[in-house]
Amino acid sequence: MTEIVEMYTDGACRGNPGKGGWGVLLRYGDVDKTLYGGELMSTNNRMEMTAAMAGLNALTGPTKVTVVTDSEYVFNGMTNWITKWSGLGFSKKKGTLLNPGLWRALAEASLAHQTSWAWTRGHSGVQLNERCDVLASTMIDARHSDPVTPSHKARTARAASLPSIAATKTAGIWLPA
Repeated sequence: MTEIVEMYTDGACRGNPGKGGWGVLLRYGDVDKTLYGGELMSTNNRMEMTAAMAGLNALTGPTKVTVVTDSEYVFNGMTNWITKWSGLGFSKKKGTLLNPGLWRALAEASLAHQTSWAWTRGHSGVQLNERCDVLASTMIDARHSDPVTPSHKARTARAASLPSIAATKTAGIWLPA
């Protein structure tokens, strides 16, 4: 059986819009990889989407991945709403689709892999989600002109087994030419 990459993501803003940060933790076998970044002016939703996109884009080849997010916007977007939005050219019949370019980029990144999505409540003690929250918050306070280098570390031991999180496959996506 192929092992699944677990990807935890979080995004944050100080002010909304305001200074934003995002963090990702990728876990495969005995290796954890963290990614993080930020923007001087963004929104919470943009940072949540950017985290998921950055994590998916960091994978080196087609991968079976479960993305765990505390953003209902990202979870519902990728497991339900993306089918209709992509079929309409990343727009909505009524109203305006916010962040259409990011939704398209996230859809493209998701299609490069066998992607499933899981939602967890933020700030509820889920260890890896809390680590991503710290990364995102740290990036809000960082000077965004500093280069961001991903970190890699081998895990030597786990404190305890992680609970299994139910995941939902990515909804159908239409990518117009």
